[in-house]
Amino acid sequence: MSHFSIIKTQLRKKEHLLAALRDLGMVAEAEEKLVRGYRGQTVKADLAVSVNKGSDIGFRWNSSTDSYELVADLDLWSQPVPVERFLSKLTQQYALNTVLSATAEEGFAVEKQANNLDGSIELVVTRWD
Repeated sequence: MSHFSIIKTQLRKKEHLLAALRDLGMVAEAEEKLVRGYRGQTVKADLAVSVNKGSDIGFRWNSSTDSYELVADLDLWSQPVPVERFLSKLTQQYALNTVLSATAEEGFAVEKQANNLDGSIELVVTRWD
C-alpha cells in the first residue's frame, strides 16, 4: 500500500518551478528520478528534491491539468513548515519568478522589490520608451 500523497498545483513552467525551489534553498534535480517514501517505497517524479531525513519531495507533470503536482509521503514530511505553508511559499516564489521573467521579456527593469511584513512582495517596475 502506497503512502504517497499527490497534491495538485498551478505550477506549469519547469524553469520557474526549479528557480522557486532554488530560491527557497532547495536543490532540485531536473530529470526523472525516484523519490523515496515509507519503508523504501518509491514513485517516479519529473523533478525531485532529496531530503536527508524523511521522504523526498517530487513533482510530476500531469498532462490532463497541464501542471505539476507535488508527490511526497506526507507521513514522513520533515520540512520545517507544514506542507500547506511550503506550497504557499513555493507558489508565491514561483509567481514572483514568473512576473520577473515576463517583465524582463517586455523590457521592464525592477526598480524596487520589497518583502512586506504581511508576507506579500511589492514590485515596482519601469520601462523607458
